[in-house]
Amino acid sequence: MPVIQLPQIYCPFPSAINRFADQADAHDTQWVQQFGLVQTEKAKERFRRAKFAALSSRAFPTAGRKELFIAAEFNTWLFLLDDKNDESMFGKMDFLDMIHSAVMAILDNRMVIAPKEVTALTESFADLWSRMKKISTPSWQRRFVQSMQDYLDACIWEAGNRIRHESPSVKDYIEKRPYTGALFADLELIEIVEKIYLPERVYAHETVKQLSLACNNVVCWANDIFSFDKERRHGDVHNLVLVLKEERGLSLSEALDETARMHDAEIERFITLSNNLPYFSEIINQELERYVAILRAWMRANMDWSFSDTARYQVHVTESATGKWTFSEKI
Repeated sequence: MPVIQLPQIYCPFPSAINRFADQADAHDTQWVQQFGLVQTEKAKERFRRAKFAALSSRAFPTAGRKELFIAAEFNTWLFLLDDKNDESMFGKMDFLDMIHSAVMAILDNRMVIAPKEVTALTESFADLWSRMKKISTPSWQRRFVQSMQDYLDACIWEAGNRIRHESPSVKDYIEKRPYTGALFADLELIEIVEKIYLPERVYAHETVKQLSLACNNVVCWANDIFSFDKERRHGDVHNLVLVLKEERGLSLSEALDETARMHDAEIERFITLSNNLPYFSEIINQELERYVAILRAWMRANMDWSFSDTARYQVHVTESATGKWTFSEKI
């Protein structure tokens, strides 16, 4: 089979993994079975090989045991929602409308009457939300609810594009991609999972907002590089490589190189921002440094999980001493 040589990308942050990683994996498997989220033997084997809990164990390396379980199961829920959307017997918009309605009802603490096709997803999400509320404040809950609404709205935006056979512009794709990846919702977990408490005025500061956005872009654009061929074969245009190629009339190689350049520029922007944090107070800045450390962990976790843990992506990778990662993908 031919081999695509993917461009190098930069990710100089150190690896880390939570000491409760094995327990999180076992608990994740039990939780998925409890709610019937994977039922066929094929789905169970795919779940086993995906090792979803390992991503959270790398992204939240200092979280407590029970808190890590919540993070692992939330990320598992997101991946399984994506898979079930792909497999849905309904139109994608119908399925997403059902999920959107049910999840927002759960977050609003209203009674949910969901079709049997989404019962496992809604009941498991209700379990997660119940556990999250026990360890969070009302202000955190409001932020998380908004992040989940933004994520679900973005999924419906993608589905609408697919139905209309429309390719988003580069501008629109870059604007929506941080939400379609659900990473803003994941970053909200930092407070309740890692016990890092920052005042609302810190989250609202432009530097802190840009740090979170840069982390989000790095994770999403890296994923776009090593998943572009799968999405191209499935006819999905929601990938930075593919929208750059389409809008700018680039070759595939040129579009890959431009995506890598943009990814590396976001890494450098993140480093510059993190070296110039605003000063709030000694105590707040200590917490802010911890927050930034978890953002670094997330970017590295995405790389390590994608190439060391999961069987979800068929990519070969080598890392240099300078933090450059080289990929090749068999197609």
